Order: sequence, then C-alpha cells, then structure tokens
Amino acid sequence: MVGRFSRFLSLGLVALLLVAASVGCSKKEARYPADFARYQRIDKAVEALTKAYMKKDADAFHSLLLPNARADKIESGANKDFATFKDITLELAIERIVIDGDQIDVFVHWHGLWKPEQGDTEQRERGHGMLRWIGVQSILLAGFDGDIPFGISSRHKEPAAAPNPLAR
Repeated sequence: MVGRFSRFLSLGLVALLLVAASVGCSKKEARYPADFARYQRIDKAVEALTKAYMKKDADAFHSLLLPNARADKIESGANKDFATFKDITLELAIERIVIDGDQIDVFVHWHGLWKPEQGDTEQRERGHGMLRWIGVQSILLAGFDGDIPFGISSRHKEPAAAPNPLAR
C-alpha cells in the first residue's frame, strides 16, 4: 500500500512539474519594445555613418547629419578625408548609449587605417569620442565631443621647422 501511494505521489509530482514548466516557459516578450527598437535604430545609424565614410559616399554621409555648425565640421572633415585618402578602413564600436529625451549620446571607441592617394605612408589611428544624435524615429547626427575619426587628414600637418637657437 505504501509503495502504491509513493508511486502515485511521484507520478502526480512529475505531472505537476510538467504543467508548471509548460506554463512558466512561455515565450518571453521584450519588456520595453519601443526602447529596444530605438536602440536598434541608433545602432543602424552609427553603422550607416561608418559605411558611408568608408565608401567615401558624401551624399549618404550628408543624409545622416543634422544641418548645424557642429555637423558641418564633421562633414567638412570627412570630405577632406575623401579627397585625401584612396582607401579608408574604420571600425567604430559603441561603448555606451545615454538617452535624454530626443538627445542621444553614443560613446564610441574606434580604430582605422587611412591609405593616401599618393605613395605616402598609411596612417593608423585610434581614439574615443562621443557622437551626439537627435531624434526618436529619424535619428540624425547633431554633434560630437572628444576624439572622432572624421577629419584625420587635418590632424597631421607637417611640423614647422624648429628655430635654430644658434642663428641670430
């Protein structure tokens, strides 16, 4: 009698666990689907900016910028790079995203390789910066802070000859 009871109890327990598992393991849905979709749009905007820069596509690059002075500085730097370098390879990785209303601060680290048109040596650079985007549905680059890769050609000018202390 005790054996039958323990067998019945164990079968009941197994059945209860199967029911609980099937109810508890239902498909999970995103808790904040609108926020998740916005993060995906931000990621795609950063990726589109990087691809447009590497392809030297000035129109695509321009289409991602908000018309203002800070974005104009980014665009003019990129256009100088397009004219100066034959090949541009850039990897831009998002470290952190901070959203405050419509303003989106995307902190990135990057490294790249710029090969000039002429036989000059290639440039390898890396850095950290912040790209400031604006928008919810349509996301546009409004500005930057820190070290960003757009405008590498303007960074390294030939150093002026040091004055000769003996010449007077």
